[in-house]
Amino acid sequence: MINKMAHKIDNQTEEEKREILRRYRHLLKTASPYFKEGDAQLIKKAFRTAADGHIEMRRKTGEPYIFHPIAVAQIVVEEINLGPTAIAAALLHDVVEDTEVTIEEIEREFGTKIAKIVDGVTKISSTDVKDFEFDRNISQQAENFRKMLLTLSDDVRVIMVKIADRLHNMRTLDSMARHKQLKIASETIYIYAPLAHRLGLYKIKSELEDLYLKYTHQEAYRDIAQKLNETKVKRDKFIEDFIAPLRESISNAGFPARILGRPKSIYSIWNKMKVQNIPFEKVYDLFAIRIIIDVNSENEKSDCWRVYSLVTDSYNPNPDRLRDWISTPRANGYESLHTTVMGPDGKWVEVQIRTERMDEIAEKGFAAHWKYKEQNKNKSKKNGKRSDNSGLDAWLGVIRDLREKSKKGEWTATEFINDFRQDLFEKEVFVFTPKGELLTLANGATALDFAFHVHTEIGYHCLGAKVNQKLVPLNHQLKNGDQVEIITSKKQTPSADWLRFVQSAKAKAGIKEYLKSQKEIVVNKGLHILRKKLSDLGLHYNETLLDQIKIFLELKKSYDLLHAIGKGYITPQHINRFKEWKVKRDNEAKKAAVAAPESENLKKNKNKAKIDTLFIGDESGIEYTLAKCCNPLPGDDVFGFITIHDGIKIHRTDCPQMVKAMAQHGDRIIRAQWKSQRELAFLAILKVQGTDRLGLLKDITQVISGDLQVNMRAMNIGITDEGIFAGNIKVFVYDTQHLETLITKIRLVEGIVSVDRCDTDE
Repeated sequence: MINKMAHKIDNQTEEEKREILRRYRHLLKTASPYFKEGDAQLIKKAFRTAADGHIEMRRKTGEPYIFHPIAVAQIVVEEINLGPTAIAAALLHDVVEDTEVTIEEIEREFGTKIAKIVDGVTKISSTDVKDFEFDRNISQQAENFRKMLLTLSDDVRVIMVKIADRLHNMRTLDSMARHKQLKIASETIYIYAPLAHRLGLYKIKSELEDLYLKYTHQEAYRDIAQKLNETKVKRDKFIEDFIAPLRESISNAGFPARILGRPKSIYSIWNKMKVQNIPFEKVYDLFAIRIIIDVNSENEKSDCWRVYSLVTDSYNPNPDRLRDWISTPRANGYESLHTTVMGPDGKWVEVQIRTERMDEIAEKGFAAHWKYKEQNKNKSKKNGKRSDNSGLDAWLGVIRDLREKSKKGEWTATEFINDFRQDLFEKEVFVFTPKGELLTLANGATALDFAFHVHTEIGYHCLGAKVNQKLVPLNHQLKNGDQVEIITSKKQTPSADWLRFVQSAKAKAGIKEYLKSQKEIVVNKGLHILRKKLSDLGLHYNETLLDQIKIFLELKKSYDLLHAIGKGYITPQHINRFKEWKVKRDNEAKKAAVAAPESENLKKNKNKAKIDTLFIGDESGIEYTLAKCCNPLPGDDVFGFITIHDGIKIHRTDCPQMVKAMAQHGDRIIRAQWKSQRELAFLAILKVQGTDRLGLLKDITQVISGDLQVNMRAMNIGITDEGIFAGNIKVFVYDTQHLETLITKIRLVEGIVSVDRCDTDE
């Protein structure tokens, strides 16, 4: 197919042709420092193949589709620092999925490495996996994630190209339909941003988070961006005044250095506002000062500490906010020295100190880490240095283990993704083995996680642990600096309870593997018992009969049914009652077949109240329910989600409970839009706080029921001995504008400190 394809680029308009070639030449210019002999020809061939394959295709923006592969390749080389193999794969990444070119042809023309990368980022066809749409345990998106992630251990460039692909898609998300924006944004925050962090791509991770916020919490994003812009001049002056004495002292000490102020991402500011429940004005660390020194690698650690002493000569440090990621780098290779100092006007300022090498790893992540690793691979390791088992090498080893277990069918795709995310941790804990080897685990890791990290067999037989010479249970959470010794017993075996407190994907995979092997024995026993019992009752065992037994016993999986029989939880008496139920149901079905079919429809319509305040897709009058997890109101930005058993549920686009569901089942998202109406009232919940005084509740009630004529359903207020009160008020409002008016009025009541909308009253 590749050889038969004509070079159709001339079919583009002259202006588009010039723009395509301009972008391609810019890519070549950027990539040329990485080229060896033959690389330019490889890139040219990949570009021609992609241009020909996508010639008839347009993006949602209307521009030629080839703009996208070129942009992805540009990100791969310019922002991730990868070479010609990844660049070629980036140019070809959509060819197999969107054209008639096969992966076999890619392998024949471009080699095995490029073919594997392209195959890794190519989505599974919907015809390859059955019943995606409404099987709660199957998700085509999750299957695609699993396929991609399981190639990571073979070639990490698969993930790099996919992250570049996702970054460009997020940058151009404006042209997509609303429900597609929600699907893609949710996938991004659930998988791709954590992956970028795990691979050390901090700049890309921050941009992905900001873009997620832009499309899911639009008002919050615009508000923070506007306030950052309004305070930019004042902030820039503060930064310049703060840097001036540091620049002088560092220069006088003989350190070539770059000093700059880096603003915090909008997402990180929003997250801090949400976690600490504070307004923008109370977020003081809106930026960080970064000092990047150009020194020899042999002295970089001591030189960073010397610069730290110069910083603390000028400003007083907060001793509780010192983070030494030079002596103990983070698991993704990140190295830097962080301190927080008291700056002018009594403001805390974070200062990051690192070398040019460390900064490149922080910006380019995995690729830069490996470049420096190769340069230093022959250097001897000293005692006390971090073991490779604590870093990216160890993580890739875990992925290889997960791949082998996944091949055995021990996880559904959704289970795999959920467990995999456990290893995309941002916060870490540093612990030591009895011999002093330093290991890095996810923050919150337990003694049992440590045991599985060392070896799966040690995890299987872990009886307990000694942490700092003290005996602790399996679920003991580890802290920085703990020295851990695992106690084992051959009699000890995993139990399902272990899954409740382990954090790592490796531990979960090991436990599930053992439990599954034990279950198989019980399931086979259950199958034998069931076949014999059905035969005694004159029934022939088949899949249809098995499904009927599941319905009767209210079980979802045949596996669970057979396991329960094998364990003796389901007895022969249950099967006897099933036969009686089956006979009765079959008789009723015969009678029902004679009755008019309209009766069932009438019954359904009678029991379901139609709510006609939303357009679902492009239609009105479709039945739905409002989700209780986020309590949407008219005026909220909302979407519909098709559930398995409960029809369409309406959620707010910022519903935190739905990020995971949207990431895994984006095909169930449906557009929803409120109609203009002031007829129906909706329940809203307000959280109020303040100082108690005589007549306060009366004044609040007067505002709600008297001044604004709002119906109040309930008021639950608690008052402490110190005279502080807090509680919830449930009111009925027409829309978000009506609610905002009410909140504004209540805030004016004397003694009220805060009034905020709540998702639930829990």
